[in-house]
Amino acid sequence: MIEHEIDLETGDGQMNTFITHPEEEGPHPAVLFYMDAPGKREELHDMARRIATTGYYVALPNLYYRELREFHVEREGRERMFALMRTLTNPMVVEDTVSLLDLVDRDPAAVSGPVGAVGYCMSGPFVFAAAAAFPERFVATASIYGAGLLTDRDDSPHLTADQIEGEIYFACAEIDRYAPREQIDALAAHLAQTDVRHRIEWYPGVEHGFAFPRREGIYDKPAAERHWERLFALFARHLHPQS
Repeated sequence: MIEHEIDLETGDGQMNTFITHPEEEGPHPAVLFYMDAPGKREELHDMARRIATTGYYVALPNLYYRELREFHVEREGRERMFALMRTLTNPMVVEDTVSLLDLVDRDPAAVSGPVGAVGYCMSGPFVFAAAAAFPERFVATASIYGAGLLTDRDDSPHLTADQIEGEIYFACAEIDRYAPREQIDALAAHLAQTDVRHRIEWYPGVEHGFAFPRREGIYDKPAAERHWERLFALFARHLHPQS
């Protein structure tokens, strides 16, 4: 496997980004990996590596780059984490995605063209919004226990859902105060009125964060493995259709 860190130029500065992809048989289809609230860290690097080993070029950016290059919730605390979360908006991350797509187009290790994407927690709405903003590029998108998928804000991602041309998958934890059932039910009702190819799947008996191996007391291996199965099938359908 190949992996390295690069800085991507954006309108707001240098976005440090982790890149990983197979060493052989490239170029590989690209998957954009959007971090959760605790930030870009080794736990997510490992998850990006797992995707890459199945034949993908994976880019994992630090979305907090406007504020800092590294964030360690263990040292800086959850109050700082929530403050950093509040510095981000869907339009800002959509703008950052321009730089990620430019990277895919110019890196010879990546296949230029359609991409897959996955976002966890706070990035669920980010990938939802990006799939609508770049409908010709985002062909396979996944929100894993995404929070804020349908809100009363002007930039709520559900408002542009009908612009999505690819397929989008929503994995929802049964026990999730950040994405309660009533919000997901409202999202399901909204999407049912569109032509968007989508699937909303409930993961019974598990909590928000169930896919993260280092989330002690919350990580649920059977549910996490199910989410990997769904992700890999989604990406294979659209990025490796010949397989």
